[in-house]
Amino acid sequence: MDIAGLFAAAPLLATAPRGEPHPVVVLPGLGADDRSTIAIRGVLKTLGYQVYGWGRGRNVRAPDSDLSAMATQVAKLREDSGLKVSLVGWSRGGIIAREVARQIPDAVRMVITLGSPFAALGASNVRAIWRLLTGQKYEPPTPERVSRLAKPIPVPSTSIYTRADGVVAWRACLEEVGGQRENVEVNTTHIGLGFHAPALWVIADRLAQSPGMWKPFHPSPMIAPWFPRADPLKNDHMPAAAMRRLIRPAAVSSAPSNRRARGAGIVSLLN
Repeated sequence: MDIAGLFAAAPLLATAPRGEPHPVVVLPGLGADDRSTIAIRGVLKTLGYQVYGWGRGRNVRAPDSDLSAMATQVAKLREDSGLKVSLVGWSRGGIIAREVARQIPDAVRMVITLGSPFAALGASNVRAIWRLLTGQKYEPPTPERVSRLAKPIPVPSTSIYTRADGVVAWRACLEEVGGQRENVEVNTTHIGLGFHAPALWVIADRLAQSPGMWKPFHPSPMIAPWFPRADPLKNDHMPAAAMRRLIRPAAVSSAPSNRRARGAGIVSLLN
């Protein structure tokens, strides 16, 4: 449905906000490669950006294995172009993008993530997916790593998430709102995020902002029907630390006697 909708929305996406042309690197999710981000990169190229894939094949290596290479790639783009580089990351690619920005903030203009569970890594189906993709046992992150990844990054950041994700707990994708950080909800699935026209509009809108002129995303009346209506009873803007407290019992408990309860807890968080 998202792919069909993307074709239908192409004329409207062509009118999306356009900003200063600058380098944009798009990182794929767990198990995926640059082919998975072809729609994102195609739209951004049409809007005039210098768009690059991550160029590292499938995203299946151990955590942080690609961080150094990506930081080097981004730093070189910054040096060659004379412009800061924007990073767009889908799922695990967004977590890598955030860590690149944390490592070399002077080279990064902004980070946009799609369905990236940086606020609580364990609140996902990553264990089963990792074993399926690699044949190896998934080693859960240490508490120190979980805490580090959840901390705000020193550049403007937008987290695009969906409550119908189905792969990661949507609450695990939420930024601590404040400063130049925000969360934007869309109606799709985890697999559909990279082909979902409203998500692509948000990416274009964020990239169009001039440096130092950051403002939160607010859909115009023309595109507002694309997005979920604001509901004052929703807790999307609960501080991320509070969100992590909701997720942590299901995500990090490892006692054998708690496996069934933990699995049920994660399923409930994914819905």
